[in-house]
Amino acid sequence: MAEGAAEAPAESAGGGDSGAGTLERGVAPIKSRYLTTKEQFHEFLEAKGQEKPSREIEAGDPGGHDLAGPEAKRIRLEDGRIGDGQMEKAAEPREQPQAQKRARGQNKGRPHMKPNHYDKNRLCPSVVQESAAQCFFGDRCRFLHDVGRYLETKPADLGPCCVLFKTYGRCPYGVTCRFAGAHLGPEGQNLVQEEVVQAPPVRNSLDKVLQQQLRKRKVGFERAEQALRQLGKGHLPGPTPPATVPEVTGADSAPGQDNCDAQQAPQGLSTRTTPSSPKQTCGSLTDEDIVRLRPCEKRQLDISGKLYLAPLTTCGNLPFRRICKRFGADVTCGEMAVCTNLLQGQTSEWALLKRHQCEDIFGVQLEGAFPDTMTKCAELLNRTIEVDFVDINVGCPIDLVYKKGGGCALMNRSTKFQQIVRGMNQVLDVPLTVKIRTGVQERVNLAHRLLPELRDWGAALVTLHGRSREQRYTKLADWQYIKQCVTAASPMPLFGNGDILSYEDANRAMHTGVAGVMIARGALLKPWLFTEIKEQRHWDISSSERLDILRDFTHYGLEHWGSDTQGVEKTRRFLLEWLSFLCRYVPVGLLERLPQKINERPPYYLGRDYLETLMASQKAVDWIRIRCPGTEALGVEGVLGRGGPGLRPDSAPQPPSSQ
Repeated sequence: MAEGAAEAPAESAGGGDSGAGTLERGVAPIKSRYLTTKEQFHEFLEAKGQEKPSREIEAGDPGGHDLAGPEAKRIRLEDGRIGDGQMEKAAEPREQPQAQKRARGQNKGRPHMKPNHYDKNRLCPSVVQESAAQCFFGDRCRFLHDVGRYLETKPADLGPCCVLFKTYGRCPYGVTCRFAGAHLGPEGQNLVQEEVVQAPPVRNSLDKVLQQQLRKRKVGFERAEQALRQLGKGHLPGPTPPATVPEVTGADSAPGQDNCDAQQAPQGLSTRTTPSSPKQTCGSLTDEDIVRLRPCEKRQLDISGKLYLAPLTTCGNLPFRRICKRFGADVTCGEMAVCTNLLQGQTSEWALLKRHQCEDIFGVQLEGAFPDTMTKCAELLNRTIEVDFVDINVGCPIDLVYKKGGGCALMNRSTKFQQIVRGMNQVLDVPLTVKIRTGVQERVNLAHRLLPELRDWGAALVTLHGRSREQRYTKLADWQYIKQCVTAASPMPLFGNGDILSYEDANRAMHTGVAGVMIARGALLKPWLFTEIKEQRHWDISSSERLDILRDFTHYGLEHWGSDTQGVEKTRRFLLEWLSFLCRYVPVGLLERLPQKINERPPYYLGRDYLETLMASQKAVDWIRIRCPGTEALGVEGVLGRGGPGLRPDSAPQPPSSQ
């Protein structure tokens, strides 16, 4: 626990047996001695924990104080009523334009503009890297070359220790680092610790030469095109000639790669040449160069019984996956990547494919709506990155993806769906997996009919989320239906997903016969869930231990996104996104009954110390000041500094609804 925090008033052991019965349905049952009101909760935080307000507040206070916490989100019914049977308020007069439908569970009012203050006084990359060569941009360079002028406008350092310099022996951001004082010499030179210098342990980076070829559309896809031609004729994809490896000159290989290695080099994709032109290769000829793998010879994906961290958009970034790996996650998957953006060579999209060395079983997830782009993207990734499997996203419910025919929409487009699976399976040397939902409409299940077809099309594994697109999170996952689908999918392994927040939930899920469980929101609420499942226990984790997790995330974020101003603000942004889920966790020692359900929202409560109470706040202004009382600042504000122009309390994410 954090020291220096006020403790809760001591009460008898049996004093908390009446808290659960007074709370409404869907509210976490917290012991009555910890419950408080909204007003007292925020008064306590404003007082910074120096004194605790009186907790002796009975349920149903005549003063009208609400102990249940934030207002519950009520379901809007088709007949105009809301969930409790009352009619909605009268609509606005017809002569006024109809107000836009309120986006439930999200802070849609926050600004989404891209910060542009990075380029105002940005130092030239040639100066940052202390390159002896002349500036690449020449006279057209719009960046600063005067280090002294840059230092005049540079914000103050955020701390005395640079994570990159301490870990890798050299900080590539030099004078632009927000912790530059740790590795700058007396004359402003960037210091290097030769004894600890090592390459960053991240793979699957985008090669500059390949990026230029993709942007100029000079990359050929022989395997994909032949597979698509066979699919267009109604024939099953057959053997295809081996891909050729052209010679690419003037390109420096990535660290740890060899230009002569045809399996690793991103130049492994052939450029557009005439069929009669000779193909130049480098290195010895192996069987893999001339013999295509048969489906039965593909690498097998044996992850039955393992804990699978779901691919989570925005929050499932590489630093978060490192946190989950540390707590026992067995299988990880990158965030959803759009195939068309990958084929265009977009740097931001390729960054979603990066893999840390601790991720021993790692896959990437692709989203697309058409067989040609998905098959070509699969061939591209098969030659350029190191993964253990490729997953197709057929479960994304958002309108931006669904209306274009991707995500859940593929469940209703069986012909395109089949061509995508068969085409990708033909060009991949690694197993192909699929993630689906029960269906699109709430009462029309499709998964049990698709699973046998997916097995015949070549899918190695399918993950089924026990909800439809239409219901989103308004109802619990249907594990009884998942149990029925296990039989339909046999002998293909089926993973289940939905509402797992404790080891009891995981045990009940495994009793349905699934090969394993995928954990999504449960890992966001408490990443130590993987440890609880493996050790079959409830972990009453302290607030100081949770603070250490946040501190490790910031260190991993600075390693991944950089320690300059842009990297610091990006790390801060993703940390706040994650905190919008972490604030919904209720400590085990405060619960009236175990375990906490994933659809139970926490009421307002005062924790066992000030830091625990601060972490329970649903206001972003409280998240950015999380720190350990009585010590040096260690939280969001302490490690990363105060929010700059790119971060304001109104621009931070809000907690999603738990309904």
